[in-house]
Amino acid sequence: MDCVVITNPWEHLRRHTPARIALGRSGISIPTAQQLAFQLAHAQARDAVHRPLDMRATADAIEALGVPTLSAHSAAPDRASYLQRPDWGRQLDDASAQALAAMPGAQAPDLAIVVADGLSALAIERHAAPFLAALLAELQADARAWHMTPAVLVEQGRVAIGDDIGERLGARMVMVLIGERPGLSSPDSMGIYLTWAPRRGRNDAERNCISNVRPEGQDYPEAARRAAWLLRAARAGERTGVALKDESAPVLRLEHDDAHDFTLTQAR
Repeated sequence: MDCVVITNPWEHLRRHTPARIALGRSGISIPTAQQLAFQLAHAQARDAVHRPLDMRATADAIEALGVPTLSAHSAAPDRASYLQRPDWGRQLDDASAQALAAMPGAQAPDLAIVVADGLSALAIERHAAPFLAALLAELQADARAWHMTPAVLVEQGRVAIGDDIGERLGARMVMVLIGERPGLSSPDSMGIYLTWAPRRGRNDAERNCISNVRPEGQDYPEAARRAAWLLRAARAGERTGVALKDESAPVLRLEHDDAHDFTLTQAR
């Protein structure tokens, strides 16, 4: 006996979001097409976690922006170790630490840029260079120039590896671009983490985060605008994390009239 697919009355809302809403049903289950789509998304998320970062292509894309790069590796020797031992992903291996120590350090950099594969190398391959291009364009208008390190490309890296790298380079601040944990509709989401005065042992409360950077989420111009605002504010106030509130977006205020119709307006 064939089961009839019963559509959900909210189905028209699906065009506004990739989230799994209004899937409908067939009997007591979801329709076969939706079940297959779920399995595909799950497979794409798993593939994103295990996919190795194409270091050469990523370096070429970033260097094309005029930003030199340096390759590095965390203390996690392989992907299996990286997934089982998060602490190894937060520190450099000996060879990378020695390479950073050999870099000339005549002037303490304002910003160390770290690009790490994280849990989605696909995110870095797709979005790191376009975001950096948008960010550099945002920072061009600054009266005070930014002295930056080469972009350090890290294999098997976690967010906190930026603290290790920033401390070794003597940077005043570190910005980590990293592949976020894949979701079932977003296997290529990139996160950006900013930490003032990086040093080993910093915690997440001392960072600012911009998440879901990708065209389907927070696009490059918007993410770059927010990142530039946070960079300037962090340098001016010498702080990040819970001590630095992101006020780059306009404040919205909820208003209503006598008919009880509510509207959002920008606060002046």
